[in-house]
Amino acid sequence: MPGDKIELPYDALLRETTTALTDSGILLVTQGKHSKPNAMTIGWGLIGSVWSQPIFAVLVRPSRYTHGLLRENGDFTVNVMPTSLEQAVNHCGAASGRDTDKFRDTGLTPIPSLQVKTPIIAESLIAYECRTVMSNDVLPGTLNTLIRETAYGSGDFHTIFYGRILTVRADPSVAPRGK
Repeated sequence: MPGDKIELPYDALLRETTTALTDSGILLVTQGKHSKPNAMTIGWGLIGSVWSQPIFAVLVRPSRYTHGLLRENGDFTVNVMPTSLEQAVNHCGAASGRDTDKFRDTGLTPIPSLQVKTPIIAESLIAYECRTVMSNDVLPGTLNTLIRETAYGSGDFHTIFYGRILTVRADPSVAPRGK
């Protein structure tokens, strides 16, 4: 049943998560203090240990609706979706939450998180609940020239939000054996 999840260590499904980032993208969810949750497709992110804490770092451009919500709220969830929901993931990357309710549009189901205010997605295979511990802007002068030219032609440089992973929940079908 969608939404039935088991808790796992943060590093139990790293390969599945990083593969999804580069293949189909994953959904970053946040919400403002007085707004509905919003899902945005991301294909860039980092997961690992920083400051002796499990961290999921996500990159969001200031021009995106999600950027302001992240600044306002201070927490987010990262949701790895099944390939069968590729159309929903694509819609969340093409539409803006300023103009539409992406959960209504896609039929995705927000369900309560255990540790943060922002919901996870019931249909996700893996969901990371994160609290922002730091953010910083990508500085154009510090970037390799090739990256600056290929990734930032428009000049809309990302902010990197570092989220401490508080809980990881996964669909039992993707959990490693013995968990």
